[in-house]
Amino acid sequence: MMTRYLGFALLSFLPTLSYSQAGQVESFPLTSVTLLESPFRQAQQTDMQYILALDPDRLLVPYLREAGIETTAKSYGNWENTGLDGHIGGHYLTALSLMYASTGNKELQQRLTYIVDQLEACQQKNGNGYIGGVPGGEAMWHEIAKGNIDAGTFSLNDKWVPWYNIHKTYAGLRDAYLIAGNEKAKGMLVKYADWCLQLTDGLSEAQMQDMLRSEHGGMNEVFADVAAITGEGKYLDLARKFSHQTILDPLLQGKDALNGLHANTQIPKVIGYKRVAEVAGDKAWADAAAFFWDNVVSDRTVSIGGNSVREHFHPSNDFSSMVESKEGPETCNTYNMLKLSKQLYLTSGTADYIDYYERGLYNHILSSQHPERGGFVYFTPMRPRHYRVYSQPKEGFWCCVGSGLENHGKYGELIYAHTGKDLIVNLFIPSSLNWEARGVQVTQNTKFPFKEASELELSLKKPQKFALHIRRPNWVKNGDMKVRVNNKEVKITSVSGSYLTLDRKWRSGDVVAISLPMETKAEYLPDGSPWVSFVHGPVVLAAATDTDTTDLQGLQADDSRMGHIANGPLYPIEEAPVLVSADRNLVAGVRPVAGKALTFTVSSLISSDVYKNVELVPFFQVHDARYMLYWPVASPGELAARKAALREEEQIRMALEAITLDQVAPGEQQPESDHNYKGDKTESGVHRDRHWRHASGWFSYDLRDANQEARKLRITYYGLDKDRSFDILVNGALLKSVTLDGSQGDAFFDVDYDLTEALQKKAAAKTIEVKFVAHKGSVAGGVYSVRLLK
Repeated sequence: MMTRYLGFALLSFLPTLSYSQAGQVESFPLTSVTLLESPFRQAQQTDMQYILALDPDRLLVPYLREAGIETTAKSYGNWENTGLDGHIGGHYLTALSLMYASTGNKELQQRLTYIVDQLEACQQKNGNGYIGGVPGGEAMWHEIAKGNIDAGTFSLNDKWVPWYNIHKTYAGLRDAYLIAGNEKAKGMLVKYADWCLQLTDGLSEAQMQDMLRSEHGGMNEVFADVAAITGEGKYLDLARKFSHQTILDPLLQGKDALNGLHANTQIPKVIGYKRVAEVAGDKAWADAAAFFWDNVVSDRTVSIGGNSVREHFHPSNDFSSMVESKEGPETCNTYNMLKLSKQLYLTSGTADYIDYYERGLYNHILSSQHPERGGFVYFTPMRPRHYRVYSQPKEGFWCCVGSGLENHGKYGELIYAHTGKDLIVNLFIPSSLNWEARGVQVTQNTKFPFKEASELELSLKKPQKFALHIRRPNWVKNGDMKVRVNNKEVKITSVSGSYLTLDRKWRSGDVVAISLPMETKAEYLPDGSPWVSFVHGPVVLAAATDTDTTDLQGLQADDSRMGHIANGPLYPIEEAPVLVSADRNLVAGVRPVAGKALTFTVSSLISSDVYKNVELVPFFQVHDARYMLYWPVASPGELAARKAALREEEQIRMALEAITLDQVAPGEQQPESDHNYKGDKTESGVHRDRHWRHASGWFSYDLRDANQEARKLRITYYGLDKDRSFDILVNGALLKSVTLDGSQGDAFFDVDYDLTEALQKKAAAKTIEVKFVAHKGSVAGGVYSVRLLK
């Protein structure tokens, strides 16, 4: 759990030290910061190779196709030709902009210019300012403009989240202009915004809010950006129009209404609320964004900085699904939480946001890319002894590939900041800064986190006086941080605050040496349940337990619909090593391994001889392996009962897993999309923290039965649902007519249906279509789970 608390500033008399970060905090452009050798630079270079491995012409196919421009290129597959066509192209523009700004690589700039030129041709051919790859988008947008709106959580007029899709193109054009300096992109962005103004001009507020039930990315953010770029209020009005009140209103009231919501649908909305607040000067919206951040970070975040299970916010008081699921925190969520943290930091100067930013950066973002061969991670399971899978450039085009392309090109964005006259050092990452406006250059030489120190060397065109603020991280003990200026120790007295401030006249050649002593802490899950992870300084430690790749199925994902999930065998949780200690803190049992930096053993705590010799290392170094990140904990007297409880719970889960061929969670966005969800007059929601779907029309899913082993269909209902009658069809044949009469009471219950006869007509693709059709005047469902059994 990320625990927020105020740190302390450091006060001394030689030179003057105080906590005084007066003035608006500004970040430096990526062009001003160069990464030096470190895991971050390695990740940057690996990402750049992945970016260059992609073919711009293939990414452009959806845009050209929808504009009616012929091309000989072939569209990429996976999400890029199954309804979300073009979303990676938008991310790619942003990734090129970030990486070009960070490295100066001319090939990246050439690609960016080429793509902008091609998109301009599409915009001109469309003739109305539109640019997009949404299949059949022209007809769909025409219906939207007329007010014919059929919105679901991840669909809009039978298209896969089209606003979310084109948001990436909006953002890509914005970043091509603001980050990479492409002037043409600015004009295209404004024309694109004008298209949206005209499209939505006739929609009422109720129609807009209905439409915003469909995932729409950060549309409000990008229109606020257009308002800031142009100075025209009509775009700010459009940003407010695209702000989803169902999410905003509880936040304005300081209420947590996040349980069960699709997490990464909400975070970009909040980024937009914050951006609107910045442009409009709206304190209430800014406070709402800060409340959301505080709730997610304090109550819903695991040690690596990630959140959510199966992409959804689970109950903040029950993290059991977090350690059970193979679909743990999603990389896109942390990508967006870091964006929000940056916004909040720059408008407040508060180091709490940097403390979280650092945690997420080192442990989720850095670990989400394979350091050598490249490839991006979608889900990072917290489940004991599970693993992650990685994308391949020609195969996977998930959302986390799009954000992954961006993530590793912007490591320099918050290492340093400034107030116009003063310099701030936030992160201890090897790098050089060129503060051109002040004629100041700073080189940060450090092996952190492998060595507990950093050194800043200043080069100035002429001596000048300014304050240097150095962040005192929340992981440094009170009084332990030491500073030397030109090899003379600065005496420190702790006071309130989180920055050490050196205010003096600086000369070229001045050197500031900083000690950064780290300690190991045991962090339990936010709900206080007996599961612990270990954190050394800001670095989360993990142990590789099994590196046999024969059990790491799909380690390098193919282009299959579920390729982003680590679908290899689930190792029983009951067989995971348990940490045994009478002291809940456990830290005394964590010992450094001699001769190995950032390597530890917990052998004295581990109950199983099989795992006595595993070593804890930074999680960002663990790849191509099953791992332990969260460990079950018991006292000596509780060990037997703890193992028995784990065994009992796990045996039920594993027995069901063993006979399950496929399953879908109705009402959950990605699981439904992965199973080719279709429907008419249907709704979804959450009841008792479980998702459901029902329809006055119908809805359907395609479930996999690769070896034609299916024998039963298990459906989960709620016992008090009544006066509902509907048919279940399998591959078009009637399986069962169902009536729910409320007689099962206040509980969920399962019904198994025999599939023997219904499967006589087998689908050619070895899939089974399960369809729920309401009887006239009635409702089909609610359905809480659909599971295909052997």
